[in-house]
Amino acid sequence: MTTLQKETLLRMLRVAVITAAFNTVVTMVLVPMLDNKFWDLLISVQVVGFTLLALLYPAMSIRMSRLWRALSVAAALVVGAFFGTVLVVLVKGRDLGMMFSDKEKLWSFVLTAAIGFIFGSIAVTVLATRARIARAEAELMRSEADRQRLARKHAEAELKVIRAQIEPHFLFNTLANLSFLIKNNPEQALAMLENLIDYLQAAVPRIRGETSTLRNELTMASAYVAILQIRMGDRLQAVFEVPQELLALPFPPMMLITLIENAIKHGLNELPEGGTITVSACRRAGSLMLSVADTGAGLPQSGNDLRDGIGLSNIRERLVSMYGERGRLTLAANQPRGTVAVLEVPVDVGLDA
Repeated sequence: MTTLQKETLLRMLRVAVITAAFNTVVTMVLVPMLDNKFWDLLISVQVVGFTLLALLYPAMSIRMSRLWRALSVAAALVVGAFFGTVLVVLVKGRDLGMMFSDKEKLWSFVLTAAIGFIFGSIAVTVLATRARIARAEAELMRSEADRQRLARKHAEAELKVIRAQIEPHFLFNTLANLSFLIKNNPEQALAMLENLIDYLQAAVPRIRGETSTLRNELTMASAYVAILQIRMGDRLQAVFEVPQELLALPFPPMMLITLIENAIKHGLNELPEGGTITVSACRRAGSLMLSVADTGAGLPQSGNDLRDGIGLSNIRERLVSMYGERGRLTLAANQPRGTVAVLEVPVDVGLDA
């Protein structure tokens, strides 16, 4: 038996159980009203109920226009109530001909059919309402999925824009510095070239990819910082404190470099003496916490708006599209001076943005 056949069988069994339970409830309601014996009435209600089900289920399941479905359901109710009552007469071993010739028995027949029609209509109303709710929920889920897909595509597009801005800008500046150092300081030129090679070796294989690891991002970041250290000299010091066991964890690409660039641009460059950037990471409650702390100028008195530019806004949008509320970026004051940017991403969620 295939999976589809098993699912179909389970669905039919579930419908049958619900129908039997509904018929039993109807019987309990009718017993005091009709002054009938419970078991005798239960047989009648179950026979009529399952006859209605046999006709209503396909009428409500087959795809058709709203008008034709309404007509099909109405016809199924009438025919099901009538033939269900006929089956009740036959099941109980009564003479069907006498049933129509005797007024009292005919009235009992009509009453049984009418009750079947009424409760069948109630059941159809409940089922139709549930179907509308299910369709509305499905539509809501589709809309949410579409919204998330659009947000993901938007974040991917912004990531490509950032790459298009950072990579050429960084490369052009580095090559310009190389040209100068080759003539004036060959040893530093060689060191910068080696760091540039390290950076490109880490970046190029994934330059068009959407996934990365913490190890790869740290490799690019350390090469990036080493190149900037040659340009800035003693004004830029860097410390990387990341446990070995965290290096294989998935990590969003370009976020770490964006935070480092932001710390240098808005923090260290503001001070003649520069400062130190410390990159550290830890695992806490199912999340990877990565911090980039600097000893630069710090947050402005009015808040962090001056530090929260396009790059950080883009990080926040990407985190929301990838992880929802579980991904976040926060800025805080560093002690005794500077700023700490803390990036939190869940480690139990696949990275596919």
